[in-house]
Amino acid sequence: MAGRAVRRKTASSFLQLLCLVCLLALAPACAQAQSRPSAPASVASSVTPSVDASTAVSVSLLTIDGPIGPAYADYVERGIARAARQRRSLVVLQLDTPGGLDTAMRSTIRAILAALLPVACFVAPSGARAASAGTYILYACHIAAMAPGTNLGAATPVQVSPASPGPPESGKNKAPSAMEAKAVNDAAAYIRGLAQLRGRNADWAEESVRQSLSLSAGDALAAGVIDLVARDVAQLLALADGRVVRVRNADWTVQVAGAGVLDAAPDWRTRFLAVIANPSVALILLTVGMYGLLFEFMSPGAVLPGVVGAICLLLGLYGMQLLPINYSGLALILFGLACMVAEAFLPSFGVIGLGGVLAFVIGALLLMDSDAPGFGMPLGFVASVGITAALLVGATAQVALRTRRRPAPGVTAGLEGDIAEMLGDAVREGWANVGGETWRVVTDTPLHERQRVRVVGRSGRVLRVVPFDASNSARAPPAGNM
Repeated sequence: MAGRAVRRKTASSFLQLLCLVCLLALAPACAQAQSRPSAPASVASSVTPSVDASTAVSVSLLTIDGPIGPAYADYVERGIARAARQRRSLVVLQLDTPGGLDTAMRSTIRAILAALLPVACFVAPSGARAASAGTYILYACHIAAMAPGTNLGAATPVQVSPASPGPPESGKNKAPSAMEAKAVNDAAAYIRGLAQLRGRNADWAEESVRQSLSLSAGDALAAGVIDLVARDVAQLLALADGRVVRVRNADWTVQVAGAGVLDAAPDWRTRFLAVIANPSVALILLTVGMYGLLFEFMSPGAVLPGVVGAICLLLGLYGMQLLPINYSGLALILFGLACMVAEAFLPSFGVIGLGGVLAFVIGALLLMDSDAPGFGMPLGFVASVGITAALLVGATAQVALRTRRRPAPGVTAGLEGDIAEMLGDAVREGWANVGGETWRVVTDTPLHERQRVRVVGRSGRVLRVVPFDASNSARAPPAGNM
């Protein structure tokens, strides 16, 4: 029973500390989601609060204000399909992104190219950017617009360093590897094809990939990279009205004069997926899930830790499934968690647990198979989780050492001096409750039921006892002399 109590206490400490780490990791993501307004401030004056679905001329406003990931790709695809079903005249995709995952970017572009109505990309509000993956998405849209004070470009694949202009200096520049050259050539051909499809500056598009070039809104308009510069959505619609664009190989005249703007901000599902697809949050969910199940295994019947642990584990695995992960890193993380869990059961006094912490940290550093902005694993976060896990392992080892020094329950040598209670009357022999166990006892003094006695010796499975009141003056005979 003492061992079970120790395990329960250790597991409870594990869960408390891990829940604290989880809250600290989730706080930035939740705060970011809370701070995002339903409609951007720059377009608040132009958005009609309530527009009837039957309005003849209306525009859907989609908003991306973070890294391009699976959640946002699904959001754009569903938003364009819904706008087509509702017979909108235009979809405005307001964009502010540092980049994102290649697979998510291409899914977004496929949805734009297959759209049944025009899609206008608007880099806004002032201070926003369409970097890396955002530049490709802007080139794919039927109308490209930017607000003053915004920029786009730097479209080189993040795993590849841009080539340095001019002749290379000895010992400073290395020729790109075959894999890097393939990645750059593929990205350059992709964005050049999008530029040619929309009739925009294809040469600059290619240079933005090969040289990581960027442009401000005014320079982009002068270079033929974008079509319009507008302060807000209202001005964008006024400038776009009457333009002719190609939608699925057919001319489409944009008619959005006096159109009502329906804000289709990301819903709770998109926000939720964006949060759990954050590598740091997915790692925390995975860790808490493992320890929740550990607590349930150590204390069967608690129920809540097992349920919460299973949910967190499944959500963490789902988040990992959405991300481009390195499976070697994931395997090291799972192995490290297994070692830390085993530390609570095996008497290794920290050896297995510290090895698990090391494997966990290395796996976390290797976990993400992408350097896309917003999808890396921060070193500070990995270090904090690793230090917390090491402290937990140290606490577990300390508890194990203290437990080892204590007499094991049921060992007779450790019962001498304990107080017991008689289970019945005894003249010479009887039975007593010693530490929750029933023992046969012998005595030189008649004893009564429920009388308190002290253990003073033993012989095999028989204990010698004396009345508790007389025990202070009684001298225990040598053990084994009955």
